[in-house]
Amino acid sequence: MANSLFRSLPLHRRRPSLIALVLNALAVQRQRRKLFGLSAAQLKDIGRSRAEAEQEARRRIWDAPVHWLR
Repeated sequence: MANSLFRSLPLHRRRPSLIALVLNALAVQRQRRKLFGLSAAQLKDIGRSRAEAEQEARRRIWDAPVHWLR
């Protein structure tokens, strides 16, 4: 009974698996590393400063907005 209820829930209401959480955390870390590695001209193109890129790169791996984890 519980399994059929779980399957009927929309995907966005299910809890992510441990593997999905780890993969998302690694993706966030990789994106932050790439942001930190951008040149001043590239940062200017995306409307960010070096200070903002450094601040984002210092954030913890689990410190990501919820909408990034979907």
